[in-house]
Amino acid sequence: MRVEAIAIYPVKGCRRVEVDEAVVQPWGLAADRRWVVVDARTDRAITLRDTTRLTQISPTPVGNGLVLRTPTQPDLAVAAPVDGPLRPVTVASFTGPARLADAAAHEWLSEVLERDVRLVWFDDPTRRPVDARYAQPTDRVGFADGFPVSLANTASLAALNDLILASDPRQEPVPMTRFRPNVVVSGAPAWVEDEWIGRRLRVGDVVFRAAKPNDRCVVTTIDAETGEKGHEPLRTLGRHRNVDQELLFATYLIPDTPGRIAVGDPIAVL
Repeated sequence: MRVEAIAIYPVKGCRRVEVDEAVVQPWGLAADRRWVVVDARTDRAITLRDTTRLTQISPTPVGNGLVLRTPTQPDLAVAAPVDGPLRPVTVASFTGPARLADAAAHEWLSEVLERDVRLVWFDDPTRRPVDARYAQPTDRVGFADGFPVSLANTASLAALNDLILASDPRQEPVPMTRFRPNVVVSGAPAWVEDEWIGRRLRVGDVVFRAAKPNDRCVVTTIDAETGEKGHEPLRTLGRHRNVDQELLFATYLIPDTPGRIAVGDPIAVL
């Protein structure tokens, strides 16, 4: 088994950045989901569930900040607001302080998304604990939905697409980008990741705990490139991967040790 691909998502819900290697921090891959767009009135995170326009925003980490790109506007450089005002924001079930970017970022994003929004940076990810049912008291996570890292298996995707096409040959295969994983593994049997829960994985020189299966939502039905919506893969996951009303694909990981992972690294189950 080896690492097939690695991706980070600098701004939650926006486009991915594919990388050859990544630094693993206690709360996830470096630069992954440290920024989030929030509603200016409610301070709640805006995700692809709220607007598919996020798929048209390409954020690139540059130093300690970002460059935001979209087809309709000039690029915008955004510095990490290390001294910016703190604002309580809500991401999933977490509410806590994060720092506001400057006004230019708010205006740029509000125009792209056609709604009044703010961009915030999680200056201190140690503020947010991982769900205690699946984690140790010291585990932390950034602005991801709940766990630091997600891992998906290419063979499981192929098996899922076989099921989709068996039920409706007119369907297009679902790409891995629908699931927004950080790490993609190849060379493993389909669905073997189900057996990893509660065990440790060594990826390169980093050890992770496989915390729980990843339960999927409507975001997986949104094309990561165009923002178009469909019915798959949720329809097929509902038929074949429904466990206690959770539709399962991929696995959440929690880092045990810091380090660096790279495409091509071997993966071992400990």
